[in-house]
Amino acid sequence: MDRARNFWHFSDMRASAPTLQTTPIPIWSLYGESRDFPDVLHIETIRARAAELDWQIAPHRHAHLHQVFLITTGAVQMSIDGAPRQLTPPFLLTLPAGVVHGFRFAKGTQGWVLTVPVQTLPEMLSASAPVSGLAQAGVLPVTAEMTALFQRIAAEHASTQAARATMLRALALQVACLALRGLDAAQPAAARSQDARFAQFQDLLRQHLRAAWGVEAYARALSVSPRHLSRICHAATGQTAAALIEQATLREACRLLVYTRASVASIGYGLGYDDPSYFSRAFRRVIGRAPNRYRADFDTA
Repeated sequence: MDRARNFWHFSDMRASAPTLQTTPIPIWSLYGESRDFPDVLHIETIRARAAELDWQIAPHRHAHLHQVFLITTGAVQMSIDGAPRQLTPPFLLTLPAGVVHGFRFAKGTQGWVLTVPVQTLPEMLSASAPVSGLAQAGVLPVTAEMTALFQRIAAEHASTQAARATMLRALALQVACLALRGLDAAQPAAARSQDARFAQFQDLLRQHLRAAWGVEAYARALSVSPRHLSRICHAATGQTAAALIEQATLREACRLLVYTRASVASIGYGLGYDDPSYFSRAFRRVIGRAPNRYRADFDTA
């Protein structure tokens, strides 16, 4: 069982290709609600949302909402982009827009979930933000400072005082800054000192995954040569730009195989593979299983 201090990240690859022929993974504003987001942010207790759903939240995603869960007591089994995790509270979980997530809470689990539209904090949460540490899901220990912030946000959210929206945004910005610092501190020193263009490449990869951009297109967007982009990627990860593009594309394929009923061929086409056989071979080479087997293994799990 992972403790919160065992920092982990999941990549954030969005699924929105219009070429897929089935309804994609459910996209909600708040879970189970389809109305537009009504406020500068939203905060509620875990009990308020989960108790009425038998403490289980089915896998879904939020297209334009960033969520931060502060869990104080209880137990949580979760799935983040199809990867199961079980964590022991207290912990803080950050989930960027687009990440598929589901939960099974132990009855009586306590904590809060803070939901912040990307447009509320574009300098921290948008794809073009100069910082990218919040662009991936991550778990951190809970601090007294963070707990106090959540309590203040809950109180301010319930109030009708002057400048309420401004105060809520200021408090949410503090949460984002503290989470970013915690995530950054948990990264190896080498990762923190990497070329800033690698973070820009990651942002572009999230934005243009479905456009089937090649290394040349990403290099052009970054005003570098393809060879230099690969050097940047290799310095940061030990892998070439082409390998990272392929891995990101096939991770999205994994999501679609698990969370949609789209055919293997249509998933491949939607991710830029013109030949279903080539897509299947690439998937097996990178993931280690054929697409149909990958889907079947999750269906029977």
